[in-house]
Amino acid sequence: MGTIGKVLLGLGAVLVAVGLLLIGLERLGVRSWRLPGDIAIQRDGFSFYFPLGTSILISIVLTLLLTFWAWLSARGR
Repeated sequence: MGTIGKVLLGLGAVLVAVGLLLIGLERLGVRSWRLPGDIAIQRDGFSFYFPLGTSILISIVLTLLLTFWAWLSARGR
């Protein structure tokens, strides 16, 4: 159970850091997170936003992080 607790504390620290980063960026005036590839359609009385580019970027970053984590775990055995 000690390992799970450490992982949860680590994830909590990462979430706090990301939250503080987002608050800081908003105070600096950075509010638009639209990346190239995101789909945004605005018509009269209708608005649609699908973050395709953002989803792909998050997927790539998480894949790299989890692969690195698995590599470190396998290396310790």
